[in-house]
Amino acid sequence: MIERLRSGEEPAYEELVRTHGARMLAVAQRMLRNEDEARDAVQDAFLSAFRSIERFEGQARLSTWLHRIAVNAALMKLRTRRRKPETSIEELLPGFLEDGHMSQQAVPWRKDEPDPVEQGELRELVLAKIGELPETYRNVIMLRDIEDLDTEETAKLMEISTGAVKTRLHRARQALRTLLDPHMRGDVS
Repeated sequence: MIERLRSGEEPAYEELVRTHGARMLAVAQRMLRNEDEARDAVQDAFLSAFRSIERFEGQARLSTWLHRIAVNAALMKLRTRRRKPETSIEELLPGFLEDGHMSQQAVPWRKDEPDPVEQGELRELVLAKIGELPETYRNVIMLRDIEDLDTEETAKLMEISTGAVKTRLHRARQALRTLLDPHMRGDVS
């Protein structure tokens, strides 16, 4: 496939888009939460991949390489959005007493294994609650926990330090737990 792409075979480009386009679009949609912007990001990602296919060294799978390009294209779209002040997540974070203990202990979540239908609903709930997080926290949790990038890759893509990634990820996970808590305890349907 790589050699066919490098030699400029048009059917190879079409096959690449058919094979990997849907997954790249899903990644962009999760990050951008906007269908049109996601499609633009995927188009940008494919153009970037086509232009740089000569530099693809084959150390990673082609799908992994394309995934990273799609993530980067989505992040570029996010960077070009007009910046608006983000809402604080402080009210979603646990409080601490002067002695360092949590002011309110976390309640254990239900332990029963969801059936396949519930699992799909749970996945949608988690993605919806991630979508409620401010952009900087949403992006870091999407890259680390959903797209499964490591801390260094996430830092590079977001153009922040690895320490900032770790801090934001920790805070994002705490806020997400607060948002999911009523659903996971079974208090809310």
